Amino acid sequence: MKIPAAVLFGVKEDYRIEEIELDPPNPHEVTVKLAASGLCHSDDHSVTGDVPCPFPIIGGHEGAGVVTEVGSQVTALKEGDHVLLHPVPNCGECRWCVSGRANLCDNGAFALTGYAPDGTYRRRLNGENIGAYVQLGTFATHTTVSETQVVKIPEDIPLQTAALIGCGVTTGFGAATKVADVKPGDVVVVVGVGGVGTSAVQGARIAGASTVVAVEPLQFRREFALTMGATHTAASVDEATDLVREATRGVMADVVIVTVGVLHGDLLAPVMGLTSKGGKAVITSVAPIAETTAAVSLFDLAMSNKRIYGHVFGEANPAEDFRRLIELYRTGLLKLDEMITTRYSLDQINEGYRAMHSGANIRGLITYD
Repeated sequence: MKIPAAVLFGVKEDYRIEEIELDPPNPHEVTVKLAASGLCHSDDHSVTGDVPCPFPIIGGHEGAGVVTEVGSQVTALKEGDHVLLHPVPNCGECRWCVSGRANLCDNGAFALTGYAPDGTYRRRLNGENIGAYVQLGTFATHTTVSETQVVKIPEDIPLQTAALIGCGVTTGFGAATKVADVKPGDVVVVVGVGGVGTSAVQGARIAGASTVVAVEPLQFRREFALTMGATHTAASVDEATDLVREATRGVMADVVIVTVGVLHGDLLAPVMGLTSKGGKAVITSVAPIAETTAAVSLFDLAMSNKRIYGHVFGEANPAEDFRRLIELYRTGLLKLDEMITTRYSLDQINEGYRAMHSGANIRGLITYD
């Protein structure tokens, strides 16, 4: 099948729309006609070079659509099913999957190789193999993917809205509810309130936090965070530190969740200063892969019993956590439609990412319908 796709050819280059050849599914794969793909910051780390990947590569990993073809050994899905894709496979067999930690599936080791775990490709450009970001490549009208990266969802959920759950919402929400395990009455600070940070704010609200401080330099995003569950806002970590110190009489925040677009090590010290004794700092942001130093007081870390948590994908088990998020959306507790700031066509992808960098979007969405 020949389809249009947004292809990245190198660091600091724009995406180019190219016609590629997409293979039909192998026995354990499905082909999906996509309805939408979120413009997630994770893909942009390949553009900036912070996270290396093989070029050329088809971007995109936050998508939803309809199954159009199934492999001969696929039993859980059929043509016509509405599905969500997820960037981390769930093989169901490795140590991590069988112990309930599907976000650490061993097949995730192939995420940035462009090819499937069996070493094969499903896409070609001008007769040559071309990779797909985390084997999904949702910056295209169709994708052929492993059944281990697909979850069936109810047909009454709008696919364009559901696409957000595929990565950003699940990651941010899980950072608050699973990794940080926010408790009723907790004081929570979320540093950076784009798509992932806004989802963390919502997770903290739904988990019962009494105080949720959204830290964001852009006024538009601070104001939006208030509509999603933040009780207070601050333009910087320093401003938030003063605010939290006063509000808690010096105790500081039970949980600090870091969801900035690009994390650098010098942010960790002020984040730990925001964190209470026995509190948790949850690192959700991606840092440049070559950056290996961070400023933090090891004495304070140990003597104040503070904890730093890293995580992938909000520690989500997609099959179960997608279901929970969809039910929260149905009840109105989880706001998704409001997060979609602007919809773009595929050939407007570079415009969408420029809007992300400028802070004009909470979440930009490429739509194919």
